[in-house]
Amino acid sequence: MKFAEFELTKEFRDRFQQAVDEHDALFIQESLRDVNSADVASLLYEFNGEEFKYVLDLLSLDVQSKIIKDLDSDTRKKYLTENYNVAQLTPIINYLDSDDAADILNELPIKTSEEILAQLDAVLKSQVIDLLRYDANVAGGLMAKELIKARDYWTVVQCIDEIRKQAENVSKFYAVYVVNDQDKLLGRVALQKLILSDSKTIVKDICEGDIITVETYMDDSEVAEIMRKYDLESVPVINVQGQLVGRITIDDVVDVITEQAEEERQIMSGITEDVEEDDSIWRNTRARLPWLFIGILGGMVSARFMGFFEGEIAKITAIAFFIPLIQATGGNVGIQSSSLVVQSLANPGFVDDGLWKRLLKVFSVALLNGIFLSLVVFIITRITFGADPLNIIVSLALFFVVVFASFIGTITPLLLNRLGFNPALASGPFITTTNDLLGLGIYFLTLHILI
Repeated sequence: MKFAEFELTKEFRDRFQQAVDEHDALFIQESLRDVNSADVASLLYEFNGEEFKYVLDLLSLDVQSKIIKDLDSDTRKKYLTENYNVAQLTPIINYLDSDDAADILNELPIKTSEEILAQLDAVLKSQVIDLLRYDANVAGGLMAKELIKARDYWTVVQCIDEIRKQAENVSKFYAVYVVNDQDKLLGRVALQKLILSDSKTIVKDICEGDIITVETYMDDSEVAEIMRKYDLESVPVINVQGQLVGRITIDDVVDVITEQAEEERQIMSGITEDVEEDDSIWRNTRARLPWLFIGILGGMVSARFMGFFEGEIAKITAIAFFIPLIQATGGNVGIQSSSLVVQSLANPGFVDDGLWKRLLKVFSVALLNGIFLSLVVFIITRITFGADPLNIIVSLALFFVVVFASFIGTITPLLLNRLGFNPALASGPFITTTNDLLGLGIYFLTLHILI
């Protein structure tokens, strides 16, 4: 289906708001005709729940279901719980694929979810009940039950006839899965091969047996890595007996990858919970406080540490001028190193067995960066302060800070990963605070030794 081009301009938004206010049903229906459901969803984020429902009620149930599916889970939960009852939601959910229906039912209050489940079409109801058994973060909770499967002893003609029957309930399919009478997955047949084969050919004879599968209990991040690594559009899901129970398509995996990226971004920013900008003030505050508190403690330790060198600071007050330089450089170098390692760890092909080789490379890069930055600082301080011992002290301190910060930034995410923690922790306030303390320590120890 070809969708109409859509651009959410301020002019259109204002005109659409006017149509909603005036209940201009004709304009609303015409302006949304043949527009992709994702584009309609992006438009409806601009309206409140009552207006959202008014617009959706003007569209077909099929279109309504697609728009609701494309909303983010928080907005969808809010809109549905506040503006819809069971009788209004049930026909919409009946148009959804099993995995999307299960996701939405999980978002609704238990009483509402159970009442809707009892009224769903028999086939969808059975599929959703099966999916609700699985945790949302494993392959079983990610999969859809709709798929095309054929018995291994069928002929190509029988297989194609079955495709015609089953395709009514499957919106997208890329191959036919081949199973035996116990539903054990034997392989798959590409649609092209089915079309080109003789009509009397047995499906088992043209079946590709060596295929990639995932188990129902596999973590969703592992599923995403497998599909990304092998460039799969869909992957079959099997249970512990090897029986075919569902399939996962690329659109489901994109959602997982997006959620992982958002989670890591928040961790790297020092946010401890999954929060959105429009969440409550208390939840946003609570998500930010832990690492801010740790930062305050780090600052207090830094201040106390500087107190040990009060005598040196009193002798040469210019020492204090370079403290921000040392801390900022150490923090930046550490963040750069840790971010590269975290990126490598996120790569499914990463193998953490060349630690010494990796550290040697990091050390070499740090030496070059340290030498270059130290020379720049030496030249600038020489011009600014003249021939002063402080030039050498600051330059040496900066060199050692760059080397040690690179080491800490590299080793920390590797250790966190080895211990089972999210290595993204090493790319946020954790590494910044650590390197601030490290930088001050190296700076003042260098001063203490050379003054």
